Amino acid sequence: MKLKRYLPIYFMLLPGFLYLLVNNYIPMAGLVIAFKNLDFSVGILRSEWTGFKNFEFLFRTPDAWRITRNTIGYNAVFIIVNLVVAVLFAVLLSEIHSKKAVKTYQTIILLPYMVSMVIVSYLAYAFLAGDTGLLNGIRHSLGLEPVSWYSEPKYWPVILVLVNAWKGVGYGAVIYLASILGIDRSLYEAAAVDGIGKMQEIRYITLPLIKPTVITMLLLSIGRVFYSDFGLFYQVPMNSGALIDVTNTIDTYVYRGLIALGDISMSSAAGVYQSVIGFLLVIAANWITNKLSKENALF
Repeated sequence: MKLKRYLPIYFMLLPGFLYLLVNNYIPMAGLVIAFKNLDFSVGILRSEWTGFKNFEFLFRTPDAWRITRNTIGYNAVFIIVNLVVAVLFAVLLSEIHSKKAVKTYQTIILLPYMVSMVIVSYLAYAFLAGDTGLLNGIRHSLGLEPVSWYSEPKYWPVILVLVNAWKGVGYGAVIYLASILGIDRSLYEAAAVDGIGKMQEIRYITLPLIKPTVITMLLLSIGRVFYSDFGLFYQVPMNSGALIDVTNTIDTYVYRGLIALGDISMSSAAGVYQSVIGFLLVIAANWITNKLSKENALF
């Protein structure tokens, strides 16, 4: 009886379930490639089993510390900067009372997220390229010497953080804005009657009530802390050799190794390593959240 009663709901779930099955779960069988020396002439199953040998590419290379440091370090900064700026934008947008204006601003801040990283990289190049770049044009007008941006590693940690924020903040801001707009307006009306100022409203009403959304987004971000935006770290710096020390991450390192060696098994091992670490980080972060604020944990 229960099956018959909920049958329409199961049919509604079917497309999403099939998508997850085909796109997310069936490909997991390919994890075996990470433990084999893949030979296409004999196929995946008959290829030589090598155990953890493919993982040595990541752990025994002299660049292992650098690429791990860059991957984790950049992602940690990205999470903090994007969170703060996205919440700030969401709060500012929530104070705009015109629905048409809100939709216009939403579209504007989402535009960088909707364009490809190839376009973003060319826009960045227009700002930074040689004497013809916009930034060097501004420096020239101020009487300053031009900077060879693609040969100076010291500037790129800041550049990458700014480009990532410019591209990704809009998406987070829209999510937080939706959370803010879902807050009961009577709370703000009561606060206004009590004479509470706008900053106090934000501190004692808005921020506490969007806390679950912030924590959820934070946990999801932590799960990808061992991944990096390939376009951001490879295309935006234009694969400049002078910038390798500050732009090389696990993803770009594996890509360069794959191009040079053609070793798919090694690339698969890196993917498994990133996935396992990401999963453990989510479990750990959720466990901490459970201890501090159980109602805000994912599970």
